[in-house]
Parts: sequence; structure tokens; C-alpha cells
Amino acid sequence: MPPQPRQPQPQPLPLPLPLPLEGITVVAVEQAVSAPFATRQLADLGARVIKVERPDGGDFARGYDTAARGLASHFVWANRGKESLALDLKDPRGRELLEELVRDADVFVQNLAQGAAARLGLDAAALCARHPRLVAVDISGYGPDGPYAHKRAYDMLVQCEAGLVAVTGTPEQPVKAGIPAADIAAAMYAFSGVLAALLRRGTTGRGGPVEVSMFDALAEWMGHPLHHGMHGGPSPARTGLAHAVIAPYDAYPTAGGTPVLLSVQNDREWRRLAEQVLKRPELAEDPAYATNVARTANRARTDAVVAEALAALTAEEAVARLEGAGIACARLNGVAELAGHPQLAARERWREVGSPVGALRTLLPPIGLPGGKPPRLGPVPALGEHTDALLEALGLPEERITALRREGVIR
Repeated sequence: MPPQPRQPQPQPLPLPLPLPLEGITVVAVEQAVSAPFATRQLADLGARVIKVERPDGGDFARGYDTAARGLASHFVWANRGKESLALDLKDPRGRELLEELVRDADVFVQNLAQGAAARLGLDAAALCARHPRLVAVDISGYGPDGPYAHKRAYDMLVQCEAGLVAVTGTPEQPVKAGIPAADIAAAMYAFSGVLAALLRRGTTGRGGPVEVSMFDALAEWMGHPLHHGMHGGPSPARTGLAHAVIAPYDAYPTAGGTPVLLSVQNDREWRRLAEQVLKRPELAEDPAYATNVARTANRARTDAVVAEALAALTAEEAVARLEGAGIACARLNGVAELAGHPQLAARERWREVGSPVGALRTLLPPIGLPGGKPPRLGPVPALGEHTDALLEALGLPEERITALRREGVIR
């Protein structure tokens, strides 16, 4: 056999590797949480994100509260690393300036009220028709059509429509999730949709529209109770901290009153719990407890025997015994305990970012890219902080910028 030609060996890239989205420019007409949180993920990964805000107050999330040393906590969380351009899009001159920015952008994201973007010519379909390489994202409450298309879609309302509230809370009281779950779900699907569309553009040269609705995103997250209920099982009951189809799975008070949570996922774990934690090995074989189906059917009795054993232990003793037996467990932490959590401290997850009020503590993004540059944790922008620089980069002379500001088109 003749010798085979040697294949060229890939040359190692210099370290650290660049951030994946370096060189990508994102223009976002965004407000509240869903679009800002999506574009913040892009900024963390190296994209340049230009946030377009109204001159008269900007993103209304700026006014939600003043908890972050005078800034709104939602806004600080979702808007680090962006450039703020205060621009009136109702004015034709403002739309003309935005069009110039979009012409050189890679990604456009908007979550205006349903129909508003189309009236301005900023819906994804229209933008992609004018700019074939652009990835344009429409984030809406319920999607572009159907009977709910124009329904107002705030997070709590979508949680209710999607059934999340019906399965969250106690048997007596349904409650919404304590975080904006519908907004976050839509944001993360928009984020992944942008990445997928950019990958496709790399092979086809074309961008294209991306469509995400809060309702569709949260309906997907309701997959377990949805499939449980629509394929023959009963609709999952609200069980507080317990699990609708697994037992024991709940919080149990300890000797000092501090609750400890535990979860038994299978019958092998139940055997270890009975023998090593409850000190009642006979329960491992008892037909009333030996299988998860039996334990769930006898939930009150199951919970009672677990509660009796843990009530005799301090929280520290209970956690030590559960961990020694290989049983998943946790403490019921509040926000203060999360902020001081030893796992976050040990893994050095905290950083500081700049803001109009000085340095603010923030978490690293969950996506780790070992061997690459650290995530880009830029400052939280003041309203219109980058307006002049962005317009100067478009070639506008100083006198025109001054005139636009005087006439309220920019801030």
C-alpha cells in the first residue's frame, strides 16, 4: 500500500482563548427582564451590546426599586456590560439612527409590546428582509398570533396561564414562583436561539428571525406535570416543599427547630435512610414503605417516621447523618445565606462591576469556559451614557448631536 499523505495537524490556539462572541455586535430595544437578561448573557460572552432606551426614563425596570445602593436590583442584575443609547424611536430621526446601527449589527433583539415593533418596522421578519445576515429576535408574551397574541403578558400572569402557579404552593394556597420564571425562561431560549442562528449563519451566510414567547417557554418548563396529567395521571397536587410523586421529599424540623430537607429518589436510598438515619431497619422491608409507590400512598406515615427521627437531632447532626448515609439533603437558606454561601466563596464566584453608584457585587455567569478569557463583566450603564460616543461613531457631527438632544430625540 502506498504511503498515505500526512494530514495537516491543527495548530494550537494561543491561550487564553478569546470569548466566543468577541466581534459580535448586538442592538437591543429592550425593557424589563426577558430581553435584557438574554442580551446580558451575550455580553458576558464577549458581545458588544447596545441597549436602546427611551430618553424619558429609559428601560422602565430602572424604576422598579432602589435596593442596589439607589439603583434598581432587576436592572443591575440584567444589564451589566452594555452601552446605553437614549433614543426616541417614535421620531423618524431616531428610527433612522437605529437603522444605521442595525445595518452593521449581527444581532437585533426586541421585546416591545405586541405589534409595536412591527409598526416601527423593527419586527424580526422585516429586519431580516432588509439585512439578510442579521439574526433578529422577537420576544413576546404569547407569540405573534392566536387569541392571546395581544394580551398583556407580565411574568406573574404568564405563570398563571401556563399552570406553574397551579402546581406551586401548598394544598390550600397556590403561589407564584419567587423569581420571574416566565421572563427567565424566555430569556434563556432567546439566548440559545441566537447562538444557534449565529452558528447557522456561519455555514449559510444568512441570519434569520428567532421567535420566543414567555408562554411557550414556560409551557415547555411545565413538561413533567403536563405529561403526568395529560397522559392518564392526575394533575400533580400542590405539596409545598414536598414532591407530588416522591416520598420522603420534604423539609423536616430538627431539635433546634431548623428545618433540614431531604430527598429519597429510589428504594435503595430508602433502605439506607431507614437503617442509618432513622435507625429503624425493619422499615426497609415493610410493605407500607419499601417502594416509592407505597411511600407516596402512605405519605403522612412516611413523613411522620422521618420527622420523629430528625426531631431528636440538631440540624448539624441530621445533615452529618444524612450525608454519611449518602442521602441528598440541604438546609433551607434565605437570600442572606445565599449571599454568604460557603460554596460560592470557596469557588470564588463573586466579582465586582462598576455602576453609576460605584462598584457592585455580582456573580460570575454559570457558563464556564476554562482555558479561555474570563467573562466580560462590564459596568451597569447610566441612561444615555454612551449616546454621544455611539452617534459620533456613526459620523454625526457635534452640532447635530447637540440639536438632536435639544429637540428630545436623544438624551
